[in-house]
Amino acid sequence: MVLPDQAAPPPFVQLAAHEVRWRLLRALAHSDLRVRELVVLIGEPQNLISYHLRLLRSGGLVNARRSSFDGRDSYYHLDLERCADALADAGAALHPALHPALRLPTAELADTAETSAAETPSVLFLCTGNSARSPIAEALLRRRVGSRAEVTSAGSHPRARLHPHAVRVLRRRYDIDIADQRPRHLDTLTGRRFDYVISLCDKVREVCPDFDDHPPRGPQRLHWSIPDPAAIGRDETVQDSYPAFDRTAAEIDTRIRHLQPILFSTPHRKVRS
Repeated sequence: MVLPDQAAPPPFVQLAAHEVRWRLLRALAHSDLRVRELVVLIGEPQNLISYHLRLLRSGGLVNARRSSFDGRDSYYHLDLERCADALADAGAALHPALHPALRLPTAELADTAETSAAETPSVLFLCTGNSARSPIAEALLRRRVGSRAEVTSAGSHPRARLHPHAVRVLRRRYDIDIADQRPRHLDTLTGRRFDYVISLCDKVREVCPDFDDHPPRGPQRLHWSIPDPAAIGRDETVQDSYPAFDRTAAEIDTRIRHLQPILFSTPHRKVRS
């Protein structure tokens, strides 16, 4: 048998094949994390973690954002869309028929899970003001999963009303109307049980309660380090600041799509009758 060529393994395979880098990818697939948190999770010294993060960033799989809580710190984020494309390319490099199999639509994954699981995950999205990022995430997840999940959002310092651009972008881009929704304080959720608590703001991550008083375990805590679109557009005119909200909603929607298979692949509470 003669191989068609002697090409090197695809870039994704070369990057992911290293044990430390694979463990970093696995950790960042679930939550945005800081270097010191990755050091604890991976169990390797900081200089080694930083070296492999630099390689993953050079390969386009991981990026970093300055923390809005502490500007001296950075959160590392796995670009799941780039990973999906790289995995598809790697599959196609092995055999052309593998390419579509690696890009199974998220909706199809969720539908498959729905037929095999009679349980409902509960999800809480948090940001500081509960006026843009977290209500956008709440609306987009509810749009995708309907009654198959319980979804809510709250803030540590809720605003008096939703940001008009958050309302506008959901209506224009996704045909969702949340104009009548009002921001809520996370204290109003004391005693509620959640399977997933997802912070979208570096500041609220530092003050979020544990929600861990429900045996046998507390919720899975995830963090998405997403800049406040209102802060991005603060020095712009009201009309010019809208694109920041459009970009934020698009990023959140991408993360929501990749969250769906996780929600429906883990046992949760039975659906209430």
